[in-house]
Amino acid sequence: MSPTATHLDLETAARLRAVIGRLSRLLRPTPAAVAAGMTPTRISVLLTVVREGSVRLSDLADHEAVNPTQLSRTIAQLVESGFVERSADREDRRAAWVKPTAAGKRLAERIRRERTDALNLALLALTVDERDRIVAALGGLEELAEHLKGERS
Repeated sequence: MSPTATHLDLETAARLRAVIGRLSRLLRPTPAAVAAGMTPTRISVLLTVVREGSVRLSDLADHEAVNPTQLSRTIAQLVESGFVERSADREDRRAAWVKPTAAGKRLAERIRRERTDALNLALLALTVDERDRIVAALGGLEELAEHLKGERS
């Protein structure tokens, strides 16, 4: 904790952390993800692989902040489910790559769409003023995410 952090700073940070965690947990289990038997880790890995297109397992482990053993099990489950394909690196046989399958891309799109739809419905239940305050905060939240990403890299 920095010497300039005040009680209000700590309280605000704790409230923000709690609400981000709660939103994340509430948006995580979509009907498509549940039907596919996806865990939160599998969802996160699949969404990253789909976003990246093709990614080395070591880079994916770093991005997801999971240990290589856990990632290897997760990838094996995603391969078995037909959502990603794993291949050996042509230049370094110790390394491996993963890429999404068509089924993985479709599932990722459904998960994203279901999360967006759920969030949109919840936003519609708020007042115009409450929605405007959330929209006004988006830029700052995006900057906060980038700052945290940089600290963890």
